[in-house]
Amino acid sequence: MIYLDTSVAVSLLVPEPRTADVRKWFAGSSQVLVSGDWLQTEFNSAVSIKVRSGELSEASAKAVRREFQMLAASGLRVVTVSRAAFRDAADLVKRHAYRLRAGDALHLAVAREVDAKSVATLDSVMRANAERLKIKVEAI
Repeated sequence: MIYLDTSVAVSLLVPEPRTADVRKWFAGSSQVLVSGDWLQTEFNSAVSIKVRSGELSEASAKAVRREFQMLAASGLRVVTVSRAAFRDAADLVKRHAYRLRAGDALHLAVAREVDAKSVATLDSVMRANAERLKIKVEAI
């Protein structure tokens, strides 16, 4: 089971510098993908930022959101974020040296809770912290 970070989900569905790499990785992956339901909020926030910055049109954003819903319904296992995961994330962000943002700490906490084999992320801080927590990071 591979935990899917928002950075990978966005790059999979929205043209970005790493989109080709992410699509190749996704096409070659045979593992079950899992993510916390926080992914939906963070994904939609990222799309809205791209609309506000002019990177995406409203019509493109609508199409991307539809594609995301299809992904979530057709193979991505979305799990509820538990209170224990919120507490774990809170403990992670208290470690100032880790430089974790709340959303990334929450993703890592859920990945640990579901005992994910690895994490798929494009975020260097999240990558470093996954490794610190002894969670393998997918090579994308």
